[in-house]
Amino acid sequence: MAQPDTKKIFFENLSGTGKAIAVLTSGGDAQGMNAAVRAVVRMGLYVGAKVYFIHEGYQGMVDGGENIEEASWESVSSMLQVGGTVIGSARCKEFRSHEGRLKAAHNLVLQGITNLCVIGGDGSLTGANLFREEWSGLLTELVDQGLIEADAVQKYSALHIVGMVGSIDNDFCGTDMTIGTDSALHRIIEVVDAIMTTAQSHQRTFVLEVMGRHCGYLALVSALACGADWVLIPEMPPEDGWEDKMCQKLSATRSRGTRLNIIIVAEGAIDRHGTPITSGIVKDLVVKCLGFDTRVTILGHVQRGGTPSAFDRILASRMGVEAVLALLETTANTPACVVSLRGNQSVRLPLMECVQMTQEVQRAMDGKRFEEAVKLRGRSFENNLRTYKLLAHRKPESELPVSNFNVAVLNVGAPAAGMNAAVRSAVRVGISEGHKMFAVSDGFEGFYKGQIREIKWADVGGWTGQGGSLLGTKRTLPAKHVEKIAEQMRMNNINALLIVGGFEAFESLLQLYEARTTYEEFCIPMCMLPATISNNVPGTDLSIGADTALNAIVETCDRIKQSASGTKRRVFIIETMGGYCGYLASVGGLAAGADAAYIYEEPFDIKDLQANVEHLTEKMKTSIQRGLVLRNENCNENYTTDFIYQLYSEEGKGVFDSRKNVLGHMQQGGAPSPFDRNFGTKISAKAMQWVTKKLTETFRHGKGRVFANTEDSCCLLGMRRRALVFQPVVQLKDETDFVHRIPKEQWWLKLRPLMKILAKYKTSYDVSDSGQLEHVIRNRPKESDGSVAM
Repeated sequence: MAQPDTKKIFFENLSGTGKAIAVLTSGGDAQGMNAAVRAVVRMGLYVGAKVYFIHEGYQGMVDGGENIEEASWESVSSMLQVGGTVIGSARCKEFRSHEGRLKAAHNLVLQGITNLCVIGGDGSLTGANLFREEWSGLLTELVDQGLIEADAVQKYSALHIVGMVGSIDNDFCGTDMTIGTDSALHRIIEVVDAIMTTAQSHQRTFVLEVMGRHCGYLALVSALACGADWVLIPEMPPEDGWEDKMCQKLSATRSRGTRLNIIIVAEGAIDRHGTPITSGIVKDLVVKCLGFDTRVTILGHVQRGGTPSAFDRILASRMGVEAVLALLETTANTPACVVSLRGNQSVRLPLMECVQMTQEVQRAMDGKRFEEAVKLRGRSFENNLRTYKLLAHRKPESELPVSNFNVAVLNVGAPAAGMNAAVRSAVRVGISEGHKMFAVSDGFEGFYKGQIREIKWADVGGWTGQGGSLLGTKRTLPAKHVEKIAEQMRMNNINALLIVGGFEAFESLLQLYEARTTYEEFCIPMCMLPATISNNVPGTDLSIGADTALNAIVETCDRIKQSASGTKRRVFIIETMGGYCGYLASVGGLAAGADAAYIYEEPFDIKDLQANVEHLTEKMKTSIQRGLVLRNENCNENYTTDFIYQLYSEEGKGVFDSRKNVLGHMQQGGAPSPFDRNFGTKISAKAMQWVTKKLTETFRHGKGRVFANTEDSCCLLGMRRRALVFQPVVQLKDETDFVHRIPKEQWWLKLRPLMKILAKYKTSYDVSDSGQLEHVIRNRPKESDGSVAM
């Protein structure tokens, strides 16, 4: 499929010859740092630069010697899936002194290094910026002391700095997600899911303490992702008397039949007077006031450990490549920048602007200006908090608005992890908005059969962590049964429809829109949320369920590669799902460190296959022990997985042997990832608020009914670049290849050259999305909020 004309940058033109780039990790470790280091090294070598590791962070820079080591392509092999940082990290008091920075400057000049890529938190990045500002003065001092030649001042006149934020706390302003945060959420949610089973067995209350001394992001998002009963974070100290309110809520949930309670406490949680609220205090309170069997679990450093998630590997790889491009484009007047994530785009922001805003958050909290602190944290944090309050705290019936509207929710298509979180969110937000919510079982098949029931607040308790579809889902399209569906809508007085599903859901909504001319029952607000592991729905960059599938692919690829450890050289051919959409194969390949990924959108022939085999053979002869090749299930009807396996087996004789694996439906199963729970929860809440607005706008008082027949009353809610957008489905028809069930343009195709570069192929690289330096935005408009990605 032809890609749109874009500004391209070619290998021959990416000449960084003469440049020396050093990469270091500093401060606390975070999963994904190694993926970032790998990307910096390989992209740096790709553009012709010399690349160096600085071991042990700033301490290694001050000590010099063997701590500054030239990196090779092979030296970053097999580190993508490793947690922590293999080049080491250390706190360094000496670097905080002028004398220490003088030593560091001397060690860099000895190696000709004037480009630094720093992966760390705000303290590490602030130190790097100070080092940059002092650089020329430090060189002058070194000349005066006779440690370097006078011409070195001119030769190494400027130090260029690009930062990447590695921090599990996600406490750095200017970026929606920092490297390591998603993996930390994985560790927390794994523990919560495990605890829930034992808590239900014994009717227990569990108090979980998670990291976050100054930032409550981990506590807040994990509470949202697991449906916790109560959360305590530094940015939102509870009102006086919170103890009684919390105990009342716990008691009320138990009285409705719930067998467990989960309370999540950030380690930096405080009350309105600045007094710490510890997990021990919360436990004692619950035991004293309610007599519930209560246990405390302090997660501690387990949150930093383990293998990085697919999201963190992709994020770190994209940021690492962007950091090298930023270093190549810097001039003496370019301020130090940090590579960040906004929505689904990598952006460059002035480092000190981000640092200053991060410090403003702390000043606001110190001054007890908590609402200001929440706003300064950014739109993502604010939305998480708002959504949690909406879903976790049920208002008394007397305080609920009365809308007299009936809203139905159903799942359509194949099951996708995160569907249940979306349905739970829709039901609870709908009830909070005053609607009566109806659940339809088994998609449109259940709809025309009348499998419709009212669903209450308590009915969806505990749904966020459940995989598959608890409502049941079918691929049946409504067109053949439209008359019976209209009859059911009339019988149940359905005033609005929310569909959660994949490509079949998109087609269904189009059919219902077209049926409006015949059946007025469909002249109501209708909205679709994309939920499919294939990520093949038009109008959105991301779909609920795709992240969970990517993690399943990556975890399996890690295990498969590890199975060959210590054996002879071996290449694995892995088949992924996705229909004709190559998202899982391409992005999964990037996250798993694949050597090739074959997809329908990028046609290939026998010459391409042969070139790939030869390329892998050369790599196998030199150093690497294992190769990984991914194939999308429908990429080519003739070049099947068996064919590619046999080709690699035959051509690799004497160098490597081959194995094949078809991942199949394991990609659809399992508990949803934190990303999918959170994404499904937030976009569903946003969709229900849109439904409420449309119901109010389209209610005809004279006729006492809802009537909506405009294009903008039948929409898909999708994430596009940095924005969440409601798009009329009828307008998405021209963007869709209905034969192959994919969008005509797909953003992730721009990531394929990145995967090839990191696998040592010479290829063109599209830099149309590589941004100019932007400024930190304090208050983005709501419609520009793409940050719901996490």
